[in-house]
Amino acid sequence: MPRLPAPDYPADVRARLEADAREVIARYPDSRSALLPLLHLVQSEEGHVTRTGMQFCADVLGLTTAEVTAVATFYTMYRRKPSGDYQVGVCTNTLCAVMGGDAIFDELKQHLGVGNDETTDDGKVTLEHIECNAACDFAPVVMVNWEFFDNQTPESAKRLVDDLRAGRTVEPTRGAPICTFKETARILAGFPDEREGAVEAGGAAGPASLIGLRLAKGEALPARVVHPRGEAPQGGSPAEHLSSHDAPQQTSASDPDHPAGPTAEEGE
Repeated sequence: MPRLPAPDYPADVRARLEADAREVIARYPDSRSALLPLLHLVQSEEGHVTRTGMQFCADVLGLTTAEVTAVATFYTMYRRKPSGDYQVGVCTNTLCAVMGGDAIFDELKQHLGVGNDETTDDGKVTLEHIECNAACDFAPVVMVNWEFFDNQTPESAKRLVDDLRAGRTVEPTRGAPICTFKETARILAGFPDEREGAVEAGGAAGPASLIGLRLAKGEALPARVVHPRGEAPQGGSPAEHLSSHDAPQQTSASDPDHPAGPTAEEGE
């Protein structure tokens, strides 16, 4: 049987969303270019992109629902089912995984009693693994509603989700204070974050991420961060580390068969 048409929003909700949509669409010379922010807008209404939300986007942009669905299902930033107030994403890509991301993800699944892309019974936390958070110099990284929590461990990540579920104040390592996923979606739709101090609370890339820009500007860099094996740093004090990790991190919790430790040169 074919699916019935998506139900419409209540009249007052639709009128409010239409006013917001007109504001978004006016920013673009071609109205269909507004589809991505409009999907964030409807996601801010229900916490995920519903059939009703996709029908709304199609209506106001003069698109087919197939065209809208193709975009909404392509990007993972659009949720397709009900989810929690806080999207907790654990990077499990190569570097974060080696540094402990796999262990963090496994412990959070057990601690929260959910699997990947599942939500806790209280509706507070949706847990998911993320391929890359683009913050490798802070590995392992956890994100909450796209805000960074750097240099995490299984213990710190469990404290983080416990605080989120308990309603305690949670401050990210970098970036604006944490708000709910619906509030985040509205900000991503292009509407101002009206919370006091939120705009000023910017995030910054780590020193290791910026070293290429510094070289391009012709800046003189400090002594080598990593010295050849067996060679002591020159000068009276060790060189400043440009990474947030000043020493190798143990990976045994992530990969018990290959614990961290010094690697011998070939033939030694």
